[in-house]
Amino acid sequence: MEKSVIIKPVGYVRSDLKERYEAPRQGTMTAATGAVIELEPGCNFEQALTGLEGFSHLWIVYFFHLNTGWKPMVTPPRNKGKKVGVFATRSPHRPDNIGLSCVKYIKHEGLKIYISGSDMLDGTPVLDVKPYLPYSDSFPDALTGWAGERIQISYEVKVSDTAEQQAAVIKQAEGQNLLNYARVQLSVNPDDLSRKRIVRGDDGRFYLSYRKWRIYYEILESVVVVLEIK
Repeated sequence: MEKSVIIKPVGYVRSDLKERYEAPRQGTMTAATGAVIELEPGCNFEQALTGLEGFSHLWIVYFFHLNTGWKPMVTPPRNKGKKVGVFATRSPHRPDNIGLSCVKYIKHEGLKIYISGSDMLDGTPVLDVKPYLPYSDSFPDALTGWAGERIQISYEVKVSDTAEQQAAVIKQAEGQNLLNYARVQLSVNPDDLSRKRIVRGDDGRFYLSYRKWRIYYEILESVVVVLEIK
């Protein structure tokens, strides 16, 4: 028999990340992204936070509120264009739009929980908060199937004054935060030409495409420098 489950959010995320393209693929795979979880008032959640001090990380269960559908087969960015079932991925396009992220716990004050390493967008409904326990939640020898070994972040993304100014104009005029997009996309494998949005031009510079814009950058050892946006 088909049954429905009604879940009321315990709070909502407040973050500088507004659009889906700004969200890191995993919060731990990008520069620290701060956010605040604002719990709902009048629910006695102040007491529910008692004892949270001393934990370094939290599991956050949440709802992908900007998604309108799901896909049974998806193409993970690390699987060389090959499709796999959504249940074998961390794709946000899921039947019930439920997300799970491990974040770093900073502190809590009143009904606000301060976190970093977040991949959740502003306005994300939070369904539950749980402490991360290494002795029960970590399995170093676990097999990772098609995903292979963990990708290490090896590139710091810096932005030139020119690109900063150009991005500010675009954000003001069209509401697109291209620098957040660039930081997410270029912190891992910025020279991987198999990625459909990355091209290396005749002048040796790389560019990352998004809609009508090209984000030009160069790679200097472990640093990516965003040069300009056209």
